Amino acid sequence: MYLIAVKHRSIDRLSQAERSWTLVSKMRRRGLGEQESQRHQGIQVISRAADILRLLGRKTGGMSLGQIAREVGLPRSTVQRIVAALAAEGFISTEKGYGGIRIGPEIQSLAHATASDMKDRLRPVMKRISDESGETVDLAILDGNRMLFIDQIVGRQRLRAVSRIGESFPLATTANGKAALACMDPARTAGLIAAETKGRDSPRRPIKEILAEIDNIRKGALATDENEHTEGICALGFAIKDRNGDVFAVSTPVPSARYERVKVELSKTIQACRPDC
Repeated sequence: MYLIAVKHRSIDRLSQAERSWTLVSKMRRRGLGEQESQRHQGIQVISRAADILRLLGRKTGGMSLGQIAREVGLPRSTVQRIVAALAAEGFISTEKGYGGIRIGPEIQSLAHATASDMKDRLRPVMKRISDESGETVDLAILDGNRMLFIDQIVGRQRLRAVSRIGESFPLATTANGKAALACMDPARTAGLIAAETKGRDSPRRPIKEILAEIDNIRKGALATDENEHTEGICALGFAIKDRNGDVFAVSTPVPSARYERVKVELSKTIQACRPDC
């Protein structure tokens, strides 16, 4: 009896243990499934937020919720939740009366941090060009469909060209803008030039002529602005991409009064100082 009793209790205990283990296994699988589902949902939210940020990065004039929803192919309610979360972190701005939803100060701050690294890298290049030529040297970053001036070394010439840091300039009529266009794929280059022809900074030259010039810059030529953007000011320049894909352009503006006289030597100086990448 004892043995049978013991054996019976062992079977009961084993059966209970098996049932408990089965229950634990199911709970674990369910937990892992929930974790995987949550992980997938988290990745999906991040991906959707990134799509919205990229869109706003291209549409610098601001957009409405409805416009964003149509562009990214998401329900308006989903876009509204993501936009609210991004706005709470400062990644986008939703102030009314300022063009709707646009990139916010936190993203701009991150962009400036990247720009600061490139400024440190390119400043010795700029200084060398300025020291050897005596001319002003500017640094700009591609900001949407404009070139934003972020640094400058003022030349020692009595008559010199000086732009204001923080000022923005068009692409197709400036040396730094053309240099930046040469860093893009041809389709985007053509699209930006075509869009610019409809604005106040419309180039006076045929688009085909500008595209041919951009193609020459891609092959290694310096970008030029010969009284195109501002009468009385010419410029030479080049652009480089950083590891994040941001485009920076170094340009040397020169008063037209001496441009033809110094153009050849200035070109040699810039090409000699130009970084390899």
